[in-house]
Amino acid sequence: MRRGGTKSSRRTWLTAAGSALAGVVGLLLPVFGTAGAAQAADSGIHVGNGRIYEANGNEFVMRGVNHAYAWYPGETDAIADIAAKGANTVRVVLSSGDRWTETTSSQLASIVDDCKTSKVICVLEVHDTTGYGEDGAAATLGQAADYWVGVKSALRGQEDYVVVNIGNEPFGNSGYSAWTAATKTAISKLRNAGIENALMVDAPNWGQDWSNTMRDNAASVFASDPRRNTIFSIHMYGVYDTAAEVQGYLNHFVNNGLPIVVGEFGDNHSDGNPDENAIMATARSLRVGYLGWSWSGNGSGVEYLDMVTGFDAGSLTAWGNRFFHGADGIAATSTRATIYGGGGGGGGTGGTAPNGYPYCVNGASSDPDGDGWGWENSRSCVVRGGAADH
Repeated sequence: MRRGGTKSSRRTWLTAAGSALAGVVGLLLPVFGTAGAAQAADSGIHVGNGRIYEANGNEFVMRGVNHAYAWYPGETDAIADIAAKGANTVRVVLSSGDRWTETTSSQLASIVDDCKTSKVICVLEVHDTTGYGEDGAAATLGQAADYWVGVKSALRGQEDYVVVNIGNEPFGNSGYSAWTAATKTAISKLRNAGIENALMVDAPNWGQDWSNTMRDNAASVFASDPRRNTIFSIHMYGVYDTAAEVQGYLNHFVNNGLPIVVGEFGDNHSDGNPDENAIMATARSLRVGYLGWSWSGNGSGVEYLDMVTGFDAGSLTAWGNRFFHGADGIAATSTRATIYGGGGGGGGTGGTAPNGYPYCVNGASSDPDGDGWGWENSRSCVVRGGAADH
């Protein structure tokens, strides 16, 4: 997400989500057809027939939160706090050092350890690429790829736990026709360097792909990955202010057997009012992952995108309450990865807690006395992240 200046047409000037302030920490912010017959790598997190799977073949649907580590490296409890709210994935903002302070290999290893300790899947992204071609401070996807090659030792052996999101919102609204070639080249660089993790690639146009550049070229980008293990990420803000737009975009990928997640979205934004209800409902019905923006630390007038105030897990904002506890939210649809002892099921079914009881599909609403135990379908269930979730 970026903060931006004056917006004219929403189709030509988009304040898409994800970039931070320079100098001061700020906004945390035509090839159609199927993905092809080639199979994804069958180890670690991998893609098959347009879906995301764990190594054991269990379908995994991301339900998670973005955390702005690059600007708040001291907030060491954030990943655990997000996991305690029921998320099964955390997308972590990193820096390649081209724009902000570089996230070192040792820091990266620590982040991965935190994700594993908290039993969430890590999506790691380089944020320096945000808005390249329009924002003069942004780095190229090639520079981001160089960063990943430089820290590959921290990724090796983590294929069950880590998805590499090559670069955040890698083109703005200028020069975005270069997205396809640049993305293919970055994928090739990572694979040639021996990085075997599932990859994630963000759309251009500040992540929102109003030009349909990613949509129309996704099949060829997917086919360019020799491991056939690339996931596409769309960021949904003001461009996606109607259910028809949300459904149309996501259905295109699902119908063509191409893996898609909503890598960022909010309930409001400076470029328009996204339809968060449609985003979450459509993601549930299509078994598509979503990652909400963001846990805490937003500034420059978009503080409303914070899910908690001041990184305090006990201080949910209106957006945070909607995201975690509302219809089609985290409590109702998130299922822990089976590598951590979750029950699988592809999301939306609650899943199974480590103690063998099912998670409550309706979350905390099934637990009126707040002891972590609920009652659904004539049996006890566990509230994800509650006192009984062990």
